[in-house]
Amino acid sequence: MTTEIHFGTSGWRAVMADEFTFANVRRAVTGIARYVVSQKASGARVIVGRDPRFLGETFCSMADEILTAHGITPLLIAEPAPTPAISYAVIREKADGAINFTASHNPPEYNGIKFSTPDGAPALPEVTKRIEAEIAASDADNGKPKPPGKTVTAQALEPRSAYLARLREIIDFKAIQKAKLRVVFDPFWGAARGYSDSLLREAGVDVSTVHDCRDVLFGGHAPEPDDHLLEGCREQMRATKAHIGIATDGDADRFGIVDADGTFFTPNYIVALLFDYLVDSRGWKNGVAKSVATTNLINAVAKHHGIELHETPVGFKYIGELIKQDKIAIGGEESAGLSIRHHVPEKDGVLAGLLCCEMVAQRGKSLSQQLQELFAEVGSFYSLRENFHLTPEVKEKFTGKLQREPRDLMGRKITEVVRTDGLKLLFADGSWVCYRLSGTEPVVRVYSEARSKEDLEKLSAAAKQWIFE
Repeated sequence: MTTEIHFGTSGWRAVMADEFTFANVRRAVTGIARYVVSQKASGARVIVGRDPRFLGETFCSMADEILTAHGITPLLIAEPAPTPAISYAVIREKADGAINFTASHNPPEYNGIKFSTPDGAPALPEVTKRIEAEIAASDADNGKPKPPGKTVTAQALEPRSAYLARLREIIDFKAIQKAKLRVVFDPFWGAARGYSDSLLREAGVDVSTVHDCRDVLFGGHAPEPDDHLLEGCREQMRATKAHIGIATDGDADRFGIVDADGTFFTPNYIVALLFDYLVDSRGWKNGVAKSVATTNLINAVAKHHGIELHETPVGFKYIGELIKQDKIAIGGEESAGLSIRHHVPEKDGVLAGLLCCEMVAQRGKSLSQQLQELFAEVGSFYSLRENFHLTPEVKEKFTGKLQREPRDLMGRKITEVVRTDGLKLLFADGSWVCYRLSGTEPVVRVYSEARSKEDLEKLSAAAKQWIFE
């Protein structure tokens, strides 16, 4: 039975030696090659990159072979590279797209393929559907490409220098150095090794790095810069009395931030704080974007500054479109993705961490202090994300419930129902719940937000009860 290759919000991912096999990688890359040729019959150039996962070099070589067979010139990146660096290279090189072998923050047994379009953004659904159709068509043709018009050979590409030069233009490294900030950087054995810390060190900033070697097992867990996996960063922060810890995931599109006292700062708060900081420091007031599952603290900050808010479905590609159109100063998601105006339309974890360093340096206050000041200005917000596994029977019943128009949630009167992505229920006091069914596993993701910690606990309990009642 042929595996169905489906590109989700961040490409195609699967377990290696199960579905992510050499044969299926060939099918996926062939589908991409056929799509690129359909858009540009001759002279196409596609960047090929990877994170440090097992067999990454081999997959890049396979892509080289397939692309050249279709008359597409591969621009091969020799070393692991962050996803945002590859995105920037697509724009700078005027390439016709990029194939990036990465499973991002997924566990080490996974690998994946991200496809970026010529604008450097993650492929939108209309593009990935075309690629999936090309995979099916190629399967019917036994995968044989049409003979290209002329022979092409791969070219080498080094994206690091240009990307670091771009970050030097964005970040005020002099301010970070002047504030004598002490920083710990944790690349989680991933693609950002030698990026954030190199820039800080070059600027004379006191920076320590942990997990700074290639490990295809990522320490035996997912390369995800989340609270429970950042103890190595915290230990080094305690040892160096650091003011901030910054971390990136396997392909450096996501970020994790630790305050001076060891407190993990959720992406919800980081996006809101950086939004407020960019308005203050850059004077950008052209808009802000957030996914439907991201904190309404951003709504409150937007209202406070008189700035237009855009609420998108989950998936950074939708925010990327607004960045391309220069409609927003910053866009972010609660899943630790953000980018800013005049930068790549792709999540950039390296940028996020460095911007946080600049913000702490310029304001001379810890993240906790800044958040309390923001709460004092616009009100407090507390959020939570939970995953609940569903039996087939419960999933069927709950899926039907999601189609209806509920009037209350376990006694709480609903004031508005939003269906931008999943089912979002808003209440009169500003609290809300959002339900999103996973497309790959029997799981419902539940996002809850309330104006106090006590009410969040009650709201979360009600949200869970509603699933299983």
